[in-house]
This record gives sequence, C-alpha cells and structure tokens, in this order.
Amino acid sequence: MTGSAERLKLFFLSNQLVEHELDRVEVEFSIDLRRDHTRVVAADEDYYPQLEQELRSEAAAMAPHYEVFYALENSIRMLIADSLEGTHGEEWWDSDAVPPKIKSDAEDRREREVDLGMTPRSEELIDYTTFGELSEIIKGNWDIFAALFASKKAVERVMSSLNSLRGPIAHCSGLAEDEVVRLQLAMRDWFRLME
Repeated sequence: MTGSAERLKLFFLSNQLVEHELDRVEVEFSIDLRRDHTRVVAADEDYYPQLEQELRSEAAAMAPHYEVFYALENSIRMLIADSLEGTHGEEWWDSDAVPPKIKSDAEDRREREVDLGMTPRSEELIDYTTFGELSEIIKGNWDIFAALFASKKAVERVMSSLNSLRGPIAHCSGLAEDEVVRLQLAMRDWFRLME
C-alpha cells in the first residue's frame, strides 16, 4: 500500500478514537455536545429501555472500540488475502500458504454456522479465522510479508498486543482507561510497521 493510503487509514482510525472519547464525555457527564452524532440503538424499543441505564451507557462507551477493532481486524484479513492472492493466485486459500489446521478450523466454524441454520457470515474462509490465526498466516508467509513490514518480531509483538486487547472488546467487557490508551498505541504501532 502507498504511504498516503496508510496515512489516510491512520487518520480514519485516529478520528474514530477521538469520536469515541467525545462519546465517552457525553455519556459520563450527561451532556450533548451537539455533534449530531447520537447512536441509535436498533434494539427492540419495548425491551432495550428496560436494561439498566448504567449497562446501556457502558455499551455506548464500548461501541467505538468494537468499531475500530472490527475495521482493523478485517483490514488485516484483506491485507493477507490480497498479498497471498498476488503470489499464489485466486486459489491462495487452497495453497500451502495457509496451514492445514487453520483451514480445517475455519471450515469447521463455517459448518457450525450452517448447521445452526444461520446465514454464513462470508463466502471467504479467511473470514472464519481468529485473530491469532491471522498472525500465524503472516508469520508462516514471512517471505511475502517482509516486503510490507520492517520486522517479524515487531509484527508478532503488535499482533499479540492487539489479540490481548481484543478479548474484552469481543466478549462484552469494559476497557479500563489504560487499556483504551494501549489500544490507541497498538493501532499506531500496527500502521507504523507498514511505513
């Protein structure tokens, strides 16, 4: 990716973090900063208001973290898919670029969704990989990703940090203020790796 594309992504993600902080201030101090940035909950209006206000406030404060991580994790998936397709062609998933265990686990996750009668989340099996598996794919194909990243150890460290931060976000727990800062720094570290 070009430097300007990465700067644009970093700007977007930085903007999301600033928006989150403004959301937090509005919720914490019960003020309206007149940003026309109110989040509308599409939940059942008969039942959602019955949930405790404190929990709804915590959910609103966590929503931007989920949004940022969702965008980051999926941009990493796209980066991996695009890079491996560039080397192995459209059938890159079926090549030896993806370890058999990761392929098998992704296929099992997709099959579980189908067996539950759910709409499959994607046609692409990479969308069924975990964050840790994404890191393994990058490390296992370092000959390809070395052109994008300055250091394999740095990628491992940043991916490990992001994976640790992902837990509370993905499992509906709050992030302490220090962890919000850590998330911001980890995001910056990720994009710095590609400079």
